[in-house]
Amino acid sequence: MNTQYQIADTSAIFSPALLFYKDLIRRNIAAIIETAGALDRLRPHVKTHKTREVVRMQLEAGITKFKCATLAEAEMLATCSAPDVLLAYPLVGPNCGRFALLCAKYPQTRFSVLVDHPAGAKALSEAMKRTGQQAEVLIDLDVGQHRTGVAAGPAAAELYRLLASLPGLKPAGFHVYDGHNHQEALGDRRQAVEKLLAPVLELRALLEKDGLPVPRIVGGGTPTFPVWAKLKIPGLECSPGTCVLHDHGYGSKFNEMTFTPAALLLTRVISRPTPTRVTLDLGYKAVASDPPAGQRLILLDVPDYQTVLQNEEHLVIETPAADKFPPGTEVYAVPTHICPTCAMHRQAYVIQNGKLTGQWDIVARDRALSI
Repeated sequence: MNTQYQIADTSAIFSPALLFYKDLIRRNIAAIIETAGALDRLRPHVKTHKTREVVRMQLEAGITKFKCATLAEAEMLATCSAPDVLLAYPLVGPNCGRFALLCAKYPQTRFSVLVDHPAGAKALSEAMKRTGQQAEVLIDLDVGQHRTGVAAGPAAAELYRLLASLPGLKPAGFHVYDGHNHQEALGDRRQAVEKLLAPVLELRALLEKDGLPVPRIVGGGTPTFPVWAKLKIPGLECSPGTCVLHDHGYGSKFNEMTFTPAALLLTRVISRPTPTRVTLDLGYKAVASDPPAGQRLILLDVPDYQTVLQNEEHLVIETPAADKFPPGTEVYAVPTHICPTCAMHRQAYVIQNGKLTGQWDIVARDRALSI
């Protein structure tokens, strides 16, 4: 196994365990800043790690703008005194009121949020008006994923104009997430971004001609981060997320990325039911199950293995080297999708210089903190 992952004493680590390698996280943060080219062009997403400690490491590195997907993540950022937080999720129902309370409770943080429909804008306006707050609002533009957002066209222009007229709201730009663009070739991703950008920039020009400023465009995710980072667009902010911890899913597809997996799973052999079969305590309650079965993780230093099945608490593999893995043997795994994997663990064991140095709470795995 790569020596950077070895731990001298694992007796206090209960498996299955999430491991955070602090020095590797710091290295990834530096690589994110280098890729962006400037700190003011960065708005990293915190949904990958959901921890105050990683946020503080990013703040220490000079990052001041952040993106999140839940009110709990937004509050976590505010408790770290993050200066600028974008809640990149449409708010409905009681979450509108919760957002208004968040703005009132943490006035030192500049909050902004997304809308993609007049009904959502009006509900948010009512909530902000009741508490005497004002929020900056970005239009969520649908550029091809068709998950949320409104297409960059007349309806989006009308919605932006509506924001300018509603009390408690201030139009502040566009959110342009292209999560459907994960082509393996960097050139293909570049062409896809260039294609989706044309109507976005046309919409911006139209609104600015009408006297409505569009000061920022929050663009892309991790796969297209290297593409967006090269664009010379005024007010552009790149919002990668996964690369702060990195994982096998992106690491195996995007060769141009210079990030290192900084979060692993420690599992132990619990049974040897047949001469070629090994069972580990790494079920799908401990690793993201959105990749297909058999593709959810990579076991390090287990030769020629094949996944037989995975249940809630068990991972069963076949390997001709099974005799080298008696019960109690420790095995390290790289998750394919680290973001939901983190959310399955209450804490991460922190490793530095080959030693366990503490635990960090995955505090924003919950849907509510105090609001």
